[in-house]
Amino acid sequence: MTNAPIRRLRAVAFASVLAAFATLPALTPAAAREAPASFADLAADLLPGVVNVSSSQSVQARAGNLPEMPVFPPGSPFEQFFHDFMEKNRPGGQGGGPDEGPGPMRKMQSLGSGFVVDSSGIIVTNNHVIDGADEITVTLQDGTSMKAKLVGRDDRTDIAVLQVKPEKPLHALAFGDSSAMRVGDWVLAIGNPFGLGGTVTAGIVSARGRDIRQGPYDDFIQTDAPINRGNSGGPLFNMNGEVIGINTAIYSPSGGSIGIGFAIPSNMAKTVVAQLLKYGKPRRGWLGVRIQQVTPDIAESLGLKEPRGVMVAGVTDGGPADKAQIKNGDIILKFNNQDVKELHNLPRMVAETAIGTEVPLVLWRDGKEVTVSARIAEMPEDDSKPAALTTPATPPAAAPVAISGLGLKVAPITPEMREKFQLNADQKGVVITDVGADSAAAERGLRPGDVIMQVQQEDVNGPADIEARVERARKQNRKMVLLLIQGQDGLRWVPLPLAAPAKSGKQPG
Repeated sequence: MTNAPIRRLRAVAFASVLAAFATLPALTPAAAREAPASFADLAADLLPGVVNVSSSQSVQARAGNLPEMPVFPPGSPFEQFFHDFMEKNRPGGQGGGPDEGPGPMRKMQSLGSGFVVDSSGIIVTNNHVIDGADEITVTLQDGTSMKAKLVGRDDRTDIAVLQVKPEKPLHALAFGDSSAMRVGDWVLAIGNPFGLGGTVTAGIVSARGRDIRQGPYDDFIQTDAPINRGNSGGPLFNMNGEVIGINTAIYSPSGGSIGIGFAIPSNMAKTVVAQLLKYGKPRRGWLGVRIQQVTPDIAESLGLKEPRGVMVAGVTDGGPADKAQIKNGDIILKFNNQDVKELHNLPRMVAETAIGTEVPLVLWRDGKEVTVSARIAEMPEDDSKPAALTTPATPPAAAPVAISGLGLKVAPITPEMREKFQLNADQKGVVITDVGADSAAAERGLRPGDVIMQVQQEDVNGPADIEARVERARKQNRKMVLLLIQGQDGLRWVPLPLAAPAKSGKQPG
């Protein structure tokens, strides 16, 4: 049998593929700007506006205390050298110990960077550069030194504003628009690494919107421009010479630059600096909610097609959210016409909103979108205590009940249960008395003594309420059931897989 027909079929197929490729549009390579031939002219214009910031703090020394020994690789000859040197120079000689009593006051020094934003002598730096300082000194590019006064500081964004009294106007730098920066754009960093004085480094924007768990408003610009200790508080520039970031942190196992640095975006910094200059402290917008991430399980349990927005896990009594009738269990999808995409988005959006502004919020509630309006208030000094939920009176005592399919046993809150699990006198809900060892509830951190406040966003006052909510979820073909849990760490929403009810009399949990 000949293979000629097969060869002809292959030839026809190959010709068809070539013809298809011929109809595709020509690919054009992505255009890229050429690297600057030199940063010299730009650096020369900017260096006079960047300053060195040194601070000192008086601390009580102990007779046996010396500065910590530098870290060297184990077995390094330098390790033994410094160990011997520090032992010889310990107060009291070889026998000096750490408990010899208080010694004299001594000065601790801190070095960082800053930049001038007003020619009259207003300087911006990082809060951690001057935190706790008794004395702050600013040194200009020409070597002139001046004592600085702290105008205001914000530890949540790590920004501080200083003021000096120069004999002549200073070279001021302008803020740029950090939101206009794109990944891959050239940037220039100037600072005071290791106390060496004005140092210029260049690189690109490596990423945007980084959350490095330094605070509730993390939105860092990541750059590979070399940044080292002492660069903190210094400016990050675009190619127009505008400040688009404040160099604040580095990721480094060794303490030196490995090409991962983080800068506070200028758009955030401008707002904070303006508030510190006007009020001496930051004034942030406040909504009065505690929130948690919307997981795929939570989204499924509430009929949301995809996980988006953030879930309300507590509402402060009398706060803006409470007055707007935002409820525990609502999912905030939009704030002031902006999508809430991630957990850290909402705190930043609210904080940057002018106090007294009326803003719309789009919520997911009862399987549909609902729009409410809230008037943003000023964040109080302590926003850590959301209001307790109110529920009807405690039901009469009853034996623990196994909730079929959840791997839990629960009971009403009685005086005996309060004493056994050390519950607050005003605690409402249904207490978990037992958790199945191999259950999903155990895997998700539920434990005896936790209290179920709501099931599927409805209050529960006894085991019968839980059973009814769970059975209704089954009839709706839900794969998950959502529980509001009051535990030792506060309120949180926990989705549990909805297993089929046990057929025998013996039930899990």
